[in-house]
Amino acid sequence: MRLKCEFKTEKIPVAYQFMFVSLIKEALKISNEDYYQKLYFYDGDKKNKKSKNFCFSVYISGFKKEANIFKVEDKVILYISSPDYEFAFNLYNGLLKMKNFNYKKEYKLTKKSITLVKEKNINNTEVIFNALSPICIKDIDNKPLDINEIEFLKELNYITDKILKNYRGYGLNKKLQFIPLKMKKRVVKEYIKNFENNTGKKDYYINGYMGIFKLIGDIEDLKDIYNLGLGFKRSQGFGMIEVLS
Repeated sequence: MRLKCEFKTEKIPVAYQFMFVSLIKEALKISNEDYYQKLYFYDGDKKNKKSKNFCFSVYISGFKKEANIFKVEDKVILYISSPDYEFAFNLYNGLLKMKNFNYKKEYKLTKKSITLVKEKNINNTEVIFNALSPICIKDIDNKPLDINEIEFLKELNYITDKILKNYRGYGLNKKLQFIPLKMKKRVVKEYIKNFENNTGKKDYYINGYMGIFKLIGDIEDLKDIYNLGLGFKRSQGFGMIEVLS
């Protein structure tokens, strides 16, 4: 299922990923508190770091950047994708009930509409995708890899295998081939509290890639990757992709 949710707002932070993570969590709480607790926690208050079966991207229509804020002149659109029916059902119901969302007492989103987006069919072992949010691939030391590094394809296959196994019980049917066609590096700014506490630095920067690429693999795998997203940090605003051809 793919959702499109439009909001009106005066501003959002440049490091907006966790604002929308919080919005998604709030929608799930509104819809089904038990499901939210199961998804994000275990044994009471321990954080569940297990891979989540969704990804999202954010599009800002008309904006000006002022310091650490985007001044929004038109609207903000949140796109969410998931093949997990339980997640999608609870999220959709929660978003329907949500009228406004406040974040850090400084930002306010007012929901204007929520619609279902028709998914595109995949019937070929070679698909050209567009990355709607940055694709981030990391090595064993948690360091983001550049797209031209030797380890990039190996680690892309590794994380995709884990994501698929978490979702459907088994990993890749066939190793992926990744061919960048028109991609650019995107440096994403995030605010992470633990990072500030440990380093004294407020902002954390992550390298990812946006643009057009070809993915070659098993058709079933490609269909699930399309819905789940590609790479690390998908449930934090990375790795959402769209079929071009």
